Amino acid sequence: MNANTPIAHVGALLREWRSARRLSQMDLALDAGVSTRHLSYIETGKAQPSREILARIADTLEMTLRDRNALLVAAGYAPRYTESALANPDLAPMRRAIEAMLKQQEPYPAFLMNRHWDIVMANDAALRMNRWLLAGRDSPHRNMLHNVFDPQDLRGALANWEEVASHLLAHLHKLVASAPSDQRARTLLDEVLSYPGVPQQWRQRDLRAVPAPLLETVFERDGQRVAFFSTITTFGTPRDVTLEELHVESCFPTDEASATFCRALAGGQP
Repeated sequence: MNANTPIAHVGALLREWRSARRLSQMDLALDAGVSTRHLSYIETGKAQPSREILARIADTLEMTLRDRNALLVAAGYAPRYTESALANPDLAPMRRAIEAMLKQQEPYPAFLMNRHWDIVMANDAALRMNRWLLAGRDSPHRNMLHNVFDPQDLRGALANWEEVASHLLAHLHKLVASAPSDQRARTLLDEVLSYPGVPQQWRQRDLRAVPAPLLETVFERDGQRVAFFSTITTFGTPRDVTLEELHVESCFPTDEASATFCRALAGGQP
C-alpha cells in the first residue's frame, strides 16, 4: 500500500499520538471501546476507521479540536470543527465579551493569548506597563515567551526571571510532548532555548518538578518594584478551533504598593 493513502496516513498519525500518550495498543483499544485487532489494522493501514471510531479514539487521547480535524482529514474525511478568525462576524459576541473582560481588568494588565502564547489582544494597562518597563521602547515581540526569554525585552526587568522562565518552559515542554503534530510548539521551544543564559538542564523536560501553587512575577525598574500573580480564563465547551486555543491571562497586584503604582500609571504618573 502506498504510504500516502489516507488509511496509511491515519495509522501513522495514531501511532504517533499513542506513543506520545505512552499507551499500548491494548490500553488504547480498551479505553476507546475498540478491539485490539481492529486498532492494529487501522495503524498498519489494513482497515479504514469510521468517523465514530476516530471520535472515540480522539476522546481517549484527549486531542484538541485542531488535532481531531487533522485526524479526520488524514483518514479521508472532511474536518468537523470550524476555525474562524476572531474578527469573523460569527464570533462577534465572543469578541465583545473578551474586550469587556480586558477592559474590566483595568488598571491592571490583561492579555488574550493563543496556545503558543502569541498575544492576540491586550488592554491599555498592559501597554502602559510594557512601555514603562521598556523605558518607552516598543517590545520587539508579540509572543509572551519571547518577551520573557529575550534579554532585549522584558527579561531585563524581571527580578525573578529564572522562576518565571522555568515555569513557562515547563508548560511549553508539556505542550510539545503531548501534541506530536504541533510543529509550531517545537519551533518555539528551539527559539526560546537559543537565547543566551538559558540553563543547559532546561533543554530536557523535568518530570519531577512540582509547580508552585501561586507564581509571582516581580518586575523592577529604577528602584520601583511591581509584583503580580495571574489567573487564566478559558472558554468552556468550545466548538470552534480558534476559541479552544484562546485564553485570557489577568494580572493582579500582590501588594498595595503594586496596586498603587498601576493606578498611578493609569493616571499619567509617575
